[in-house]
Amino acid sequence: MPLISIEEKESPSPRAQHALWALGFRPFYLLAAAFAAVSVPAWLASYLGVAGLPIDLAWHIHEMMFGFATAVVIGFLYTAGRNWTGLWTPRGGALAAIAALWLAGRVAMFIGSPAVGAAVDILFLPVAAWPMYRVLQRSGNKRNMILIGLLGLLAAANAVFHASRLGWIAVSPFAPVYAAIVIVVVIETVIGGRIIPNFTANAVPGTKTVTNATVDKATLALTGAAGLAWAFGVTGIAGAAISAGAAVVQAIRLAGWKPMVTLRNPLLWIMHASYAWIPVGFALLALAQLGLAPNSAAVHVLGVGAIAGLIVGMITRTALGHTGRMLRAGRPETAMFVLIQLGVVLRLAATLAPAVREGALIAAGVCWSAAFLAYLYTYTPYLMRARIDGKEG
Repeated sequence: MPLISIEEKESPSPRAQHALWALGFRPFYLLAAAFAAVSVPAWLASYLGVAGLPIDLAWHIHEMMFGFATAVVIGFLYTAGRNWTGLWTPRGGALAAIAALWLAGRVAMFIGSPAVGAAVDILFLPVAAWPMYRVLQRSGNKRNMILIGLLGLLAAANAVFHASRLGWIAVSPFAPVYAAIVIVVVIETVIGGRIIPNFTANAVPGTKTVTNATVDKATLALTGAAGLAWAFGVTGIAGAAISAGAAVVQAIRLAGWKPMVTLRNPLLWIMHASYAWIPVGFALLALAQLGLAPNSAAVHVLGVGAIAGLIVGMITRTALGHTGRMLRAGRPETAMFVLIQLGVVLRLAATLAPAVREGALIAAGVCWSAAFLAYLYTYTPYLMRARIDGKEG
């Protein structure tokens, strides 16, 4: 496979290639932001009957998770993998080929038949995960192998989605997407537990964040269990108890990170605020499993609040740091953060208050797209040019 051989050979100097292909965060952050900015308005236009587009609800939820979110996950892991191991993750032609495969998947899912969409889209995660696995294996970095396992679970969930859409298995296409939401939340739980308390303690003098290994293990276990229960349709007291347990331990964990000391630092508060949607999402899921709230409330709080919120926080922070810039949020970043948080509140209102549903949906979509358009406007010049400090990457 050419992608493997390219990844294993010494990559060319960044000066011999366009800066866009210097490290994984560059193309994948731009592609994800552009896709986010246009796909939600497209879905809203179709849903509201404004435009006759070849998309439905299954397309929307699939593309938010297996299109938008996975692009950011891969871009982040390629960039973090370089730091963790000192070895190059895909760049240059290999990175361009993997990004092109992701883009081909989006095109095939939009205009292709279900079979064509499946054939192209299903390739991305295995192909993208393989070089990341090789880098971790070659460096002996066992600590982060859990992330390869989680990428494998995402690939399996995507395969189940396509098998369902093609009528090969009698499974709702929503079930594997619910599983994917929780898999990404687990990834955020792992990475967030490493970086959020450390960033907070380092940035706010005198702050002593609290981490507890027992709470961390309980959080991962209950979050994963809640995801399995959700994906397999467990409802009633049993499902609600697991989801409520996940909500409680996630909230305890976050409280130890001292979120209230971050209010004057947008690069910090966006991570705390977005992580806070995780316990809220599982609490809503528990209510949904008891028939007391719509399932959509949990889907959007976790998908927009927790996942997209942390994505916006990380694609700004890591892009600033890895282009040699100061880790400081200006007006564009603060606007993005406020817009994405306002968007999840409006989307929740659309679910819980039918009287304002259509207006709240449109307003939430405007906030969502504006946040990612602001990212593209501000960060495209950063990501298309070499680091300002002269370093590689």
